[in-house]
Amino acid sequence: MTEIEEFEVKLPKEMGKEAGFDFDEFLSKYKVPLGIGLAGILLISFGVLVFYKAIQPQDKIEIISEEGEKTEQTIFCDIGGAVEKPGVYELTSSSRLDDLLIKAGGLSAEADRDWVEKNLNRAQKLADGAKIYIPLVGQSAKDIEKSVESGGQVAGVTTKININTASASELDKLWGIGAVRAQDIIDGRSYQSIEELKTKKIIPSNVYEKIKDQISVF
Repeated sequence: MTEIEEFEVKLPKEMGKEAGFDFDEFLSKYKVPLGIGLAGILLISFGVLVFYKAIQPQDKIEIISEEGEKTEQTIFCDIGGAVEKPGVYELTSSSRLDDLLIKAGGLSAEADRDWVEKNLNRAQKLADGAKIYIPLVGQSAKDIEKSVESGGQVAGVTTKININTASASELDKLWGIGAVRAQDIIDGRSYQSIEELKTKKIIPSNVYEKIKDQISVF
């Protein structure tokens, strides 16, 4: 082999060694910057993923309460006096007094509308077994009181003390009802049933048991 040929064989080997890439040396030298760079790439990728999830429309979750799944109960209420169609009506448990008045055809021409406005709350919820009485014009509290004192009865009106219309002095005559409790009864109006005196905690149970046969709500 000539000198020229020997030089040509050695030259590529030396150039390859000098120009070659040593990966282990490179990794050892730059492992810290590479680690930081890789961590940065991962953090950026995670941030992009979170942002993408955030802007995507979410499935709407509808929560249905147990109350909404329950079937509404039926109640029966009695309405009498000055209405077009007195009687017992079937309503839903969420019904109001105004719903009962509509069922009964509304107030009749003889109804005491002033009394209705002062003593009845049309927005009040009805209770099962409630009794509503609409007085006629002229059936004032004084007329009822005179009828009771004379031993008679006004048509459609009980001789019991009406807790919806009685004065404080009339209520004070009841057993266990003084001036304070009489005012509490007046402040708690209107009542659909006498039991509301107990359920609303206006009077104690022992007093209620003593007077329940002497009172009414119509």
